Amino acid sequence: MLLVISSPSGAGKTTLARRLLGDNANLTLSISATTRAPRAGERDGREYHFVAPAVFEAMAGRGEFLEWAEVHEHRYGSPRASIDALLDHGRDVLFDIDWQGAGAIHQSAPADTVRVFVLPPSMADLAERLHTRAQDSKDVIARRLGRAKGEIAKWSQYDYVILNDVFDRAYAELQAIYRAEGLKRVRNRWIEPFVRDLLDQSLDD
Repeated sequence: MLLVISSPSGAGKTTLARRLLGDNANLTLSISATTRAPRAGERDGREYHFVAPAVFEAMAGRGEFLEWAEVHEHRYGSPRASIDALLDHGRDVLFDIDWQGAGAIHQSAPADTVRVFVLPPSMADLAERLHTRAQDSKDVIARRLGRAKGEIAKWSQYDYVILNDVFDRAYAELQAIYRAEGLKRVRNRWIEPFVRDLLDQSLDD
């Protein structure tokens, strides 16, 4: 499964994603490459692969990204090789990306992609969260808020929408989505041979 979580900046998708990763051993985060500089406390290879613009451009030119997009004046991309390796080992992959990336991943693998959009309770709450976390300058926050309504307008492109007004409830909904999608018949190859064996069993015993 390719589980994609999107939201405008500050709506809480990263916090929800981290908890889901911590509670599900078979789920792995896709580490994106980005041209932006690390924020305080971020480490290369953990939150992102931080690369120079020229390096990113070369990777994109070689087709090394499953998807990539320009967001808030920086480029972000999902490295194809590491994602394929995870899938080959039977692991689900989680993407914390924007609506452009979500659309590209769904277009590449529509049967395997599950898209979840996280809504903030209000624009005022979104602004407060961005200012409270104090990770960006006032100009950057203003640009993020300016883009937020356009990002929220893409909600109908997603399979599921979660309102993050109460974190525990929003997380319970995200966990339920992940578990239900994992139980779908098409994602459980054991069912067909099991049922075939079941039907072959004798009723004499």
